[in-house]
Amino acid sequence: MGHFSASILAAGEGGGGGGNNFLIPNGTFFVVLIIFLIVLGVIGTFVVPPITRVLRERDAMVRKTVEDNRKSSEQFAAAKSDYDKAMAVARKEATAVREQARTEGRKIIEEMRGRASEQAETALRRAAAELKQQGDAIGDELRSSVGSLATALASRVLGVDVGADRAKTSGKAPTTVSGR
Repeated sequence: MGHFSASILAAGEGGGGGGNNFLIPNGTFFVVLIIFLIVLGVIGTFVVPPITRVLRERDAMVRKTVEDNRKSSEQFAAAKSDYDKAMAVARKEATAVREQARTEGRKIIEEMRGRASEQAETALRRAAAELKQQGDAIGDELRSSVGSLATALASRVLGVDVGADRAKTSGKAPTTVSGR
């Protein structure tokens, strides 16, 4: 086999004198051209359409994704706007509720202060009345016992029993004390 390929190679190199012009097409050119056109037709018929279909589908998906993203961003912007509006309304309502609660709290505090001051005044009046009543009772008690105390003191100081004159002085002592 090596001999046969060498003879073909030699025949190709040495061949006829001057008939090989590479600018003039020969049979090989036409065979290669026909094979190229067949391969091109097969590729154009069986390979390109599925690839084109896939590319169109992907392009459609990309367009749909872009459209969905645009719609989503519009919806997000609308939702954010609604959220901001709702938050503003809620803040206003919260402020109004706080102010109302403060006002009611102040009213309740003032009312409680008023009640407490009334109760304190009532307690002070009662205490003053009780103290006056107790003072009067103690004063009456002391006035009634002044005569006997004075007699006992006079008896000690003088060293004489002044009990006999007690009846005379006991009526005068309370009058003198109450006359103050």
